[in-house]
Amino acid sequence: MAPKPVPLFDREERRAPRQLVEHALILIGRIHHGDAAAAQRAELALQTWRESSSEHAEAALTAQRIWNATEPGALRSQIAKPASAAQRQRLRRRALGLAGVGVGLGLLGVGGRWAWRLPVYEIALRTGRAQRMTQALPDGSSVDLSARTAAQVTFLRARRTVRLTEGEARFSVASDAERPFWVETDWGRVRVVGTVFTVSTREARMRVEVAEGRVAVWGAENGQAADPAPSVFLEAGQAADIDGRGVGSPRPVDPGEVGGWRQGWLFFRDTPLPEVVSRWNDYLSRPLRLSPRDAALREMRVTGSYLLKDPQSFLDSLAHMLPVRVMPADEQGIEIRARG
Repeated sequence: MAPKPVPLFDREERRAPRQLVEHALILIGRIHHGDAAAAQRAELALQTWRESSSEHAEAALTAQRIWNATEPGALRSQIAKPASAAQRQRLRRRALGLAGVGVGLGLLGVGGRWAWRLPVYEIALRTGRAQRMTQALPDGSSVDLSARTAAQVTFLRARRTVRLTEGEARFSVASDAERPFWVETDWGRVRVVGTVFTVSTREARMRVEVAEGRVAVWGAENGQAADPAPSVFLEAGQAADIDGRGVGSPRPVDPGEVGGWRQGWLFFRDTPLPEVVSRWNDYLSRPLRLSPRDAALREMRVTGSYLLKDPQSFLDSLAHMLPVRVMPADEQGIEIRARG
């Protein structure tokens, strides 16, 4: 049974302490308005700080909502750079004042120009091992989550965003030229108006595959929304990988295989064996593992189509495709070793 999505807004939710919200606001400001080096440092600092505790994560979310609600010339222009002691004190009062408004009111019904900048829809989605989920969104779009996937959906009146933190998701996006649809990961981001595509994040990289329409892709090094041009455009039947080195060249992909797990299939086309194992392990109760003694396994590649409900067929065929042995299952799972 698929897990129920968890709404993030709750009138009775515990509110983040003001000093934590202030700290997050300053880092967010430097991400958006500092120079490239300062922005990168601030983004890393915010990510580390946010992940250090649930209280920090809540404060970061509150700060982001406040940031989205401010006038571009107000807090945004004041908070970007390190300041003198006197300026820091004024900034502290300004940030605390805004945080007090946001936290005290719970960001609900603040009215006027603030209200239209606040999220109109926000939801957290997560699946466990062997689980899949389809979530309809209020704009007519839908998102399908593969197993072991986590995403946060945030809709503003002028922007639709999904933050994919792990796993793989397929997006069917309703066209809305006034409100682009963004998918973001640690490795980069994708912008569309209306299309069907998948985004996955695993093995220290992000992958985008397009089934219909056209998407624009930015790598993390040039991923701010204000950048004038994307790193690459992908058409239907194209895919690209994005990692710490940047955005790879487009390559062909079968549109019918994009998000094949929705129909119960895993498709591999010259796929590295470690990635194959990782994708199978999203669905297996007894995980596969590569022998740590056999470095050659990481260079092997797999091509084939396999039913998710029949992993044994994959294991039976593996030894015929590659010079490997599949060992009997033990309490730790099933080990794959190099033959020789």
